Amino acid sequence: MAVKITGTGSYIPSCIEKNEDFYKHEFLNADGSSINNSNEVIVEKFKAITGIGERRYVKDTYLNSDIAFFAAQKAIENAQINQEDLDYIIVAHNYGDVKHDAEQSDTVPSVASRVKRLLGIKNPKSVAYDVLFGCPGWNEAVIQANAFIKSGIAKKCLVIGAETLSRVVDKHDRDSMIYSDGAGAVVVEEVSDEGGIISHESATYALDESHFIYFGETNHPDITDKRRYIKMYGRKIYEFALINVPTAMKTCLDNSGYNIGDLKKILIHQANEKMDEAIVQRFYKLYNMKMPEGIMPMTINKLGNSSVATVPTLFDLILKGELEGHDIKEGDVIMFASVGAGMNINAIIYKY
Repeated sequence: MAVKITGTGSYIPSCIEKNEDFYKHEFLNADGSSINNSNEVIVEKFKAITGIGERRYVKDTYLNSDIAFFAAQKAIENAQINQEDLDYIIVAHNYGDVKHDAEQSDTVPSVASRVKRLLGIKNPKSVAYDVLFGCPGWNEAVIQANAFIKSGIAKKCLVIGAETLSRVVDKHDRDSMIYSDGAGAVVVEEVSDEGGIISHESATYALDESHFIYFGETNHPDITDKRRYIKMYGRKIYEFALINVPTAMKTCLDNSGYNIGDLKKILIHQANEKMDEAIVQRFYKLYNMKMPEGIMPMTINKLGNSSVATVPTLFDLILKGELEGHDIKEGDVIMFASVGAGMNINAIIYKY
């Protein structure tokens, strides 16, 4: 028996927000003071660090549960299963459904329950629930699905990562340029085959690190509403990730029984191009190796950071032949890895 991903799907919003669109924003420091650079210089420095040239935002009429549903439909169709046979529907997100121009997120009912309703699934034993685990949420939901299946209480699970970060960004914060919207989904099921999920590793660092990504007030001192926005200590996250993520990746690989030379692709959360490159370089350095060319596919330049959606979207695009220069063949050993709010880290070794 193996636990495998048998279907994938993703939803990439049609609204493109280019870096040039931020020239008209009023960016301020966290204390509300002015930044001593033009927006053109701010955006140029941002692009050099993150690799982001544009990102995707959802239409005003769509909710996070809508785009999760769009990706789920594609994954179910790709897996060629009867959706009524799904034992679990697990949706990873961080902010629920946030309506356009709303001041409050909506998490009741769960996003997973909303997706189940949109899919029209009647089976009450198809259990729907949400996972809040920061950007590594989709990975963690896959790990949970794997546990359900291996324990014998489930045979088929739908795992979705979806987020509409454009609804929770502070337009006066430079970090707002990182975030984007999107959804990715997979069907995970028990099959009579080899490979699939081989090993996994997860960790939470919360004593000093839990506040590195948080909800905070706008940078603009004259705005007095009660809205809160996604905020982060970027330098602290960068330093944390470079120390802790490569070690977790190594533990995961070592526990799989495969060698570093067996690894064909690393699908890492699209957080920041420079940071992702540094993480993978340090991972290979732990084996006294240089990072191989083409090992780390990237979508961040066009799609930005859509949190829980980046890894499943990346996987779907590669499998569908939509990411130039990258493919995954039968028998390939790959790794999913992520880091995010919590601060949480995880990795999965998967044999396709």
